Amino acid sequence: MYDHIGLKVKNLDASVGFYTAALAPLGFVLCSRDDSGAGFGPKGEPALWLHLHKGPANGGAHVAFRAPDHAAIKKFHSEGLKAGGSDNGGAGPRADYSPTYYAAFLIDPDGNNVEAVCT
Repeated sequence: MYDHIGLKVKNLDASVGFYTAALAPLGFVLCSRDDSGAGFGPKGEPALWLHLHKGPANGGAHVAFRAPDHAAIKKFHSEGLKAGGSDNGGAGPRADYSPTYYAAFLIDPDGNNVEAVCT
């Protein structure tokens, strides 16, 4: 549904480390990186862009990534925690969203709510 998303980050190295680890189980890779930012997505198709921002923190965005299965969601959560993310809801069903909704939530190093989901 979207073409790309851009997030401002205060520490590019920390954010690249977090997203590299958390998104690998979902099939996403680091596609591009320079001193001002980085792009993640399927190989050669970056759709999540991180932009170095030296101003005040402005976290609070929500980004949800489609996952292929429950195992990928569990790995997204565990790898994201190891890479500096904070728990915002472990892998499991979310019946209040829909009967088949299964997701996990992390807070990235900049305060954004990052989700992996399959239905």
